[in-house]
Amino acid sequence: MKKKILLIFLCLGLLITTGCGKIPKLQNGEELVAKVNGHEISAEELYKEMKKHSGVVVLVNLIDDFIADKEIPTDDDIKQYAESRLEQIKLQYQQMGEDFLTTLKSSGIKNEEEFKKILISDYKRTKIVEKHLREKLTEKEIKKYYDEEIFGAMTAKHILIKPETIAGMSDSQIKDAENKALEKAKEVIDKLNKGAKFEDLVKEYSDDTGSVDEGGLISDFTKDKVVKEFWDATYKLKNNEYTKTPVKSTFGYHIILKVSAKDKPKLDDVKDEIEEILVSQKLENDQNLQLKVWAEIRKKYNLEITDTDMKDYYDNSIKLIK
Repeated sequence: MKKKILLIFLCLGLLITTGCGKIPKLQNGEELVAKVNGHEISAEELYKEMKKHSGVVVLVNLIDDFIADKEIPTDDDIKQYAESRLEQIKLQYQQMGEDFLTTLKSSGIKNEEEFKKILISDYKRTKIVEKHLREKLTEKEIKKYYDEEIFGAMTAKHILIKPETIAGMSDSQIKDAENKALEKAKEVIDKLNKGAKFEDLVKEYSDDTGSVDEGGLISDFTKDKVVKEFWDATYKLKNNEYTKTPVKSTFGYHIILKVSAKDKPKLDDVKDEIEEILVSQKLENDQNLQLKVWAEIRKKYNLEITDTDMKDYYDNSIKLIK
């Protein structure tokens, strides 16, 4: 939405500076943009107010677009990305029963081609920030994440017992349902201890409909693909060993049978993935990080704002970024 607003200001700015066909003039020669109850508003007045309230925003937008185009030329892959993203957004509007083009125009965007330019610009800016942050990652950061978070994928079977809860239950009713689920999970483990087949118990007890037909099988999952409790419990097991107590998670109670575990991948094989994760974490943990990065990038391009008012506003805005 912010980008759409910027486009409106940008378009207005272009109209003021370049003109379009025959524009009405005031007696003093200035361009007339509006009249209200006989009062005339000139293009110069409009420009001064826009400059005062949003001029630096539009200026920075123009600067960043220039840098983005210098850093990342628009190739066929980027055009295809914009085309695909546009179709996704149009489909979303269609599913909501809203007219996409009307929404564009109400936001100051003339047509789909103009919107694709916005998508391309946003894509480039995101990639530039990610590249900048990746270049700043240290080998120590990468190695630490590798040592602490990267493991070989595991395969396991599980039986999930969900508490039977419904909306509107009291706390005591929810607690009672959880206790019943826990007792049922203990009952399953007791049957395993007495020699029952895991797959048979999956069919009889498991509430995980997605894995029941596969005997409760969850194949080649990594740490980021399952809840922490499930991963930690499975990791501690030996192959063909099952949990002797129910494992509680947000889904309910699990009984887990470890099938196999792969070797930990080499650092070089997962380095790109780790860098991507670390960059994503940095952006999530600091909402102003993109603004900070762009301030650094503009410095690299020797940004010089010659308008005193805009320079002061820009400098003060950068100081406020923490």
